[in-house]
Amino acid sequence: MRYFESYIDNSIKKLKDKNLYRQINYIDSSQDRYVYISGKKLLLLSSNNYLGLCNDKRVKKAAILAIEKFGCGSGGSRLTTGSHSLYNELEESLARFKGKESAIVFNTGYMANIGVLTAIADRDWVIFSDELNHASIIDGCRLSKAKIIIYKHCDMVDLDEKVRLYSKGKNIIVTDGVFSMDGDIAPLREIVNIAKKYKNIMTIVDDAHGTGVLGERGTGLVEYFDIKDEVDIQIGTLSKALGSEGGFVVGSRRLINYLKNKSRSFIYTTALSPASIASSIKSIEIISKQRNMRKELLEKSRWFKDRLQELGFDVLDSKTPIIPIIVGNSHKTLEFSQRLFEEGLYVQAIRPPTVKEGTSRLRITIMSTHTMKDLEFAIDKLYKIAKEIGVLEG
Repeated sequence: MRYFESYIDNSIKKLKDKNLYRQINYIDSSQDRYVYISGKKLLLLSSNNYLGLCNDKRVKKAAILAIEKFGCGSGGSRLTTGSHSLYNELEESLARFKGKESAIVFNTGYMANIGVLTAIADRDWVIFSDELNHASIIDGCRLSKAKIIIYKHCDMVDLDEKVRLYSKGKNIIVTDGVFSMDGDIAPLREIVNIAKKYKNIMTIVDDAHGTGVLGERGTGLVEYFDIKDEVDIQIGTLSKALGSEGGFVVGSRRLINYLKNKSRSFIYTTALSPASIASSIKSIEIISKQRNMRKELLEKSRWFKDRLQELGFDVLDSKTPIIPIIVGNSHKTLEFSQRLFEEGLYVQAIRPPTVKEGTSRLRITIMSTHTMKDLEFAIDKLYKIAKEIGVLEG
């Protein structure tokens, strides 16, 4: 036991020495424009609550009514006692929303990615995966035991060449829709075209950050590119723009029935609570009817990104409400985040291994509920502190 404790202490020390040690901030309020941490009021610029639905009165009312009718917990796994009737309503809503035959809900987006990839692929498969795919996709690929071929980020020439060289009997191309640390969008139409060009290639997109945000109806990246029937499997989350929690998969009825019987992360876990399911149902209804929320979100995001670029910040090629400010050095990034906290802004520092060495950053996320006054305040503080600590020269 002493050796084990010494090993832990040394590991933590190494993380601290490299400015990679992480601590949890406990928020004392709802996910709104402003939050409270230890009594301090902060403008929230790090939440995936893109449309503000986490704290929407209609969504909260739906959750309360579900608790009153169904109780707090689900009481079991989906295949035993956990599938209350709200689940059926949500899965039918998701299928209609995404324009697919059927849907299945998982407890998290992480579990959905792992559940799909391990249920479908094995050692006889080859998986082609973008180098910046989310950790849940990476872990799903590894757990499947398939041969994994990494292609350069959104590089379709590299993907085409690697598919030509390494594809065999059964193949998958898997990608994030919106990349969560860079905010850029996968070239999904080109990915589909490459899959068509070669034989026996399944396409999978994790549309976690696109669902509710992109597309005329807010259904995500497939609608955004107008390729509805050309992507085999769409994965998403209920915990970002939808303001609830959970993950989901939509596709053919055959696929969904298969996952219900083969996906271990679906079968062997207790079902989500009724409140979470009811919240998701109400959020889909709101998103389907209120398109102005997305319009406001994207307009504010473009304004914010353009203003940062004008001031000299490196914000990569973000086209979404995810706006990175590349700092580079992890120590400097932590300092930047802490100074912003002191000035009334909550912006998280993102460091390796979440991003590559030398690309530490502040990850800003815009919400439709942010006012222009909020965003102007944030710009002023970001610019002021960046100048003071040397992130921006002059």
